Amino acid sequence: MNERIIGQVRRVNGPVIEAMGVTDARMLELVRVGESGLIGEIIKLSGDGATIQVYEETTGVAPLDNVYGTGLPLSLELGPGLLGTIYDGIQRPLEALLAMSGRFIERGVSAQALDRTKAWAFEPRVAAGDEVSAGAVLGVVQETSRIEHRVCVPPGVSGRLVSIAPAGEYRVDETIAVVATPGGERELSMMQRWPIREPRPVAQRKPLDIPLITGQRVIDTLFPLAKGGTVAIPGGFGTGKTMTQHAIAKWCDADIIVYIGCGERGNEMTDVLNEFPKLVDPRTGKSLMERTILIANTSNMPVSAREASVYTGVTLAEYYRDQGYHVAVMADSTSRWAEALRELSGRMEEMPAEEGFPAYLPTRIAEFYERAGYAETLSGADGSVTIIGAVSPPGGDFSEPVTQHTKRFVRCFWGLDRQLANARHYPAISWLDSYSEYLDDVKPWWEERVGPSWSTEREEIMELLQKEVRLLQVVKLVGPDALPDSQRFILEVCSMFKNAFLQQSAFDDVDRYSTVEKQLRMLSAIMAYWRRGQEAIKRGVTLHKLKRVKAVQDLVKMKFTIPNESPEEFDRLMARLERGIDQLEAIYA
Repeated sequence: MNERIIGQVRRVNGPVIEAMGVTDARMLELVRVGESGLIGEIIKLSGDGATIQVYEETTGVAPLDNVYGTGLPLSLELGPGLLGTIYDGIQRPLEALLAMSGRFIERGVSAQALDRTKAWAFEPRVAAGDEVSAGAVLGVVQETSRIEHRVCVPPGVSGRLVSIAPAGEYRVDETIAVVATPGGERELSMMQRWPIREPRPVAQRKPLDIPLITGQRVIDTLFPLAKGGTVAIPGGFGTGKTMTQHAIAKWCDADIIVYIGCGERGNEMTDVLNEFPKLVDPRTGKSLMERTILIANTSNMPVSAREASVYTGVTLAEYYRDQGYHVAVMADSTSRWAEALRELSGRMEEMPAEEGFPAYLPTRIAEFYERAGYAETLSGADGSVTIIGAVSPPGGDFSEPVTQHTKRFVRCFWGLDRQLANARHYPAISWLDSYSEYLDDVKPWWEERVGPSWSTEREEIMELLQKEVRLLQVVKLVGPDALPDSQRFILEVCSMFKNAFLQQSAFDDVDRYSTVEKQLRMLSAIMAYWRRGQEAIKRGVTLHKLKRVKAVQDLVKMKFTIPNESPEEFDRLMARLERGIDQLEAIYA
């Protein structure tokens, strides 16, 4: 990277530096400030002046210090070795920084994102003389036991393959192929660079009609998320945003997880860094880190790096999408990212909008979420980026700007409820405030792959939950005993559904993950109880007697007692329920 002096510091305002005498500089160019080499980015050019946001602590920077330009935008190094690594917001590997500077990161310290000393076993998939285009797979590297890293031709490169390296071990910066392009021969290695603020190209976007299966019943059955979709998880402090994301990261059927700790508290990020390496991937029995990239950017780190971290995470996700993988991005939390935008905007003396946020906040939120999608890649494979963004509204107020603007650009909303969290009902996703606009899109998948009754039974239970809200208002006034058995039965079924279906224990070996087949069988069992119970009450059976049927007690415990591998147990449970209610009806006939 050839660095040259492009100007000098005129004014320092926290992480925002104004430079003067700037020549030969470009917007979003990566620069280094002062002799310490603090990393920054040009965000405004005016005459011979420039505004630079610096990703490190600026203490000690003084007027007339030199500003060095690199001629390149802030870019990531992409190649084998990303998985299992912990980076900061601008892709500096934290383990390497620890070895270089100790427990506290020194200013100006930098390390290469990809290890240049490690050799990877490369197997070519093309031959010299082949015509290759952007996205074509040159060869493969077994990055982890589960993930095969496909080394692809970078976007913008195409031509005839002059040479390709034979099978063997190579470092990421060694030349493995030479392509004859219209502009001359181009040497390619296993590593490529890409600007974080520029979306990577795809051949075409595809419909979002395949659900991301998480194993969490309230999500998959009531508020499904499509692969390539976007979802917001808003909730106040302690409602379980991070815990919900952890459960999704462990159990969802995405191939790769990118977790962005954006502005989180240090102790919470420490828990993530300690827990993730210990989590076992249920599909392989090995560490979850083998398919995970962590980006740690705590609240005491420089605010500018927090602003860049979400773009770093989604760029890494797009890189693996281009290889034909399904990637889930966990952004925790986008509120801290928006607060970083607000602070930087204030430093630059821009006109504030609502609650002090910059007027371009909606645009930035939209630019982030629109990088999700299910696509046909340049190589012809299918891949997706699903973005799951946590939002931390102050005081749990969903009417604040970040939550409201996020709702405009996502199609799924899992609102966390303080009362549910206080009652230890997890996941604390409110069935009244949440919604999913992917229902019609994923309906054919559910009905073809799982069962034709999913849509109708889901609608039926949602209607019952709405009726329960109205009945509970009456109960507050007159008490439950004033209601007839037919209405009290609605309360009974909804209570069973919330406790036996929606509430899920992450500590129980059977209950922590439910296959879609088990989810539908559980829902069908509860709805069968609702339909048979209605008929029985009409024939004179009392609610008290109905609740004492032994099979009804088994319904409440089915999430713990029936494992995913034994769907036939539901048939026996339903047979016992039918016999029990038939016997009651015979008595009252």
